[in-house]
Amino acid sequence: MRVGVVLEDERGVQGNVCAHFGQCKFFLLADIDQAHKKIAGTRIVPNTAVHGGGGCVAVDELLQHKVTHVIAGGMGMGAQRKFAQAGVEVFGYEGSVQEALNDFLNNALGGLEACKDHGHGESCH
Repeated sequence: MRVGVVLEDERGVQGNVCAHFGQCKFFLLADIDQAHKKIAGTRIVPNTAVHGGGGCVAVDELLQHKVTHVIAGGMGMGAQRKFAQAGVEVFGYEGSVQEALNDFLNNALGGLEACKDHGHGESCH
């Protein structure tokens, strides 16, 4: 399985999960060894679809990398629906990328409310 994590910067697992999916500049791709519950490898890729709002274009960008799961600080309903249609599960997390991945490996991540961080809720993109 491959987890896409929305990054604030290029620091990878040492960085933080970005608060808004559509505005991140980078994604961390983490390949997961399910049998041993560990990260088998990571790489950072640019979000070439970054823009000032609405993450639906960035969904296609991340899907090109064959992700099965996504971890983000916030995401609009349009992007969440697009991931759901592609069979990709979305999780919410605020804080360290390493801790987010650890929680993912331990099945301790929760879902994601649409754009709770900037008050748009269901009406967000």
